[in-house]
Amino acid sequence: MAKCETCGNDYDKTFQVTKGGVVHTFDSFECAIQALAPTCAKCGVRIVGHGLEADGSFYCCHHCAAARGVSGLRDRAA
Repeated sequence: MAKCETCGNDYDKTFQVTKGGVVHTFDSFECAIQALAPTCAKCGVRIVGHGLEADGSFYCCHHCAAARGVSGLRDRAA
């Protein structure tokens, strides 16, 4: 069995995710999200979907980006 790198659970159904050439082992998507998903630069929520990016910062939505003074981003295409 392999251990989840987030919670330490020793589990027979772990899975691996490779990010940037580094292999990570998890026992659940929840643990993978906690370890690998970026956080919003404004509110700190984990960004599970596409999110928005500007100048190297990630935002969960247009509202958070605008609150940080970022313009020109939209949550959806026209």
